[in-house]
Amino acid sequence: MIDESAYFEHGADIGVVGRGATLAAAFVDAARAMFAIMARPDEVVESLGVEIDFDEPDAEFALVTWLNRLLAEARLQGAVFSRFELARDGAHYRGHAFGSKWSPAIERGTEVKGATLTALSVKQDESGWEARCIVDV
Repeated sequence: MIDESAYFEHGADIGVVGRGATLAAAFVDAARAMFAIMARPDEVVESLGVEIDFDEPDAEFALVTWLNRLLAEARLQGAVFSRFELARDGAHYRGHAFGSKWSPAIERGTEVKGATLTALSVKQDESGWEARCIVDV
């Protein structure tokens, strides 16, 4: 049996919230919030773009998929993204992310490792959509 001394508390998570008139707009806003943890978006000069294409019928899982696919592409490209576009047709999502190669000049010093299912929520109310989750840093 493992005793309580085998565990410790840590503050390695940050919640991101995206809001928008549409579900896609809320997801775009959440992506902006996530990448702003890592870099100063106003200092990113767009020089590259990637396409993110996926199918996910569950809106909450779609948020996590969107954010994690963006992080994966950023790692593969050695890039940071600052502008996002997303269109939704039922369960199909097609998005684009625009940014530049990673540069220490724009870095904030906190790496986001992944979007999690913790505190995951995607909901609509009278003011629009809200998409939120915890990202592991």
